[in-house]
Amino acid sequence: MGNMPTFLKYILITLVIFVALAILPLLGCEAVEEKTDTKIGMILVGPRNDKGWSQAHYEGGEHVISKLGGEMVTVDLVNPADSPDLTIPSIAEDMIDQGVSVIFATSDDMKDGILEAAKLYPDTNFVWSSGDSALKEGNAYKPELKNLANIMGKMEYGQMIAGCAAAIKSEDGKIGFLGPLINDETRRLANATYLGALYCAEDKDIDFDTTWIGFWFHIPGVTLDPTQVVNEFYDAGRDVVISHIDTTEAVVVAGQRAAKGENVWVMPYDYEGACEQAPEICLGVNYFNWGFEYLSIVEKSNNDKFTNEWIWAGPNWKNMDESMIGFKYGDGLTSAEKAKLGTFIDELEDGLNLFEGPLYFEDGSVYLEEGQSASDLDIWYTPQVLKGIK
Repeated sequence: MGNMPTFLKYILITLVIFVALAILPLLGCEAVEEKTDTKIGMILVGPRNDKGWSQAHYEGGEHVISKLGGEMVTVDLVNPADSPDLTIPSIAEDMIDQGVSVIFATSDDMKDGILEAAKLYPDTNFVWSSGDSALKEGNAYKPELKNLANIMGKMEYGQMIAGCAAAIKSEDGKIGFLGPLINDETRRLANATYLGALYCAEDKDIDFDTTWIGFWFHIPGVTLDPTQVVNEFYDAGRDVVISHIDTTEAVVVAGQRAAKGENVWVMPYDYEGACEQAPEICLGVNYFNWGFEYLSIVEKSNNDKFTNEWIWAGPNWKNMDESMIGFKYGDGLTSAEKAKLGTFIDELEDGLNLFEGPLYFEDGSVYLEEGQSASDLDIWYTPQVLKGIK
């Protein structure tokens, strides 16, 4: 190009660049991820930094924004005690006025409000965590709400792992279960925990004692105090407490008592970092990873492909980093105990089913006959805890 006029050089260079950009995709080169001006809304029942249920959802929303760009509008502490005058429809209206296109309502207790909001604002897409309004075979199917999807993780797997870990660690099989309120979800997860403990008990007699505090976390004057409940478990000689509430009082109490020389252990729930307050006596944590499913939903919404689907996502055993349900081993387990627990997890991956008869409810009625396996509906709608749970 030595004798070529300058303007022709510029034209030629521009053409080369244009052609190169055009053929790169054909050569299999990955394009840089395009970001959008996505705006999502996140309605949380507790504080966004609770190291539990609400923080897991909040960080799931952050994952969406990190991938797509844009903004997340968050309203937390949406519950009758902290925000008695707030309603889901009013929050939704405010978010929509701010340009939000997808709103996540993240608690079973938001049922009435999210159903009303979805009806009031049909041009906005809503996602209700733990709901069943999009479950065609369910008890509360709302086919007319095309803009309302449901999502939940199959935490039964995580709870079976938690129960197994507790049984492996406990010296004599005495386990305390710190429960929130009582509904289908919490009953089925308590049952899963108990079944995991029974399976891994070996020669121990499992003594599984449950106390329900009355809500997802402590509300002074309304619920039982989880700090007091956990202390009572340990005072009664239970050396492992499994927490199924949204917050980490059980971890704090266990850490305090272990610091005084007591041989106590704990398993929190919901959030991957829940062991951080007392890692040395934490057996592990089963947690939700909402980000990948949330990202998929928002991408569908952005591309006008949103549907009122019901998602009950199980573990991705082949890639737990991108799994809706995860488990993180705690420092409280020895190498040998981790190996035992790992064998159990491998069995679950290979298809082990603990929801298989004969199983009986606490009132003695039959849950599953001999040889009968529970269907998804049998598990989702759980009317009682199992016989053997106190």
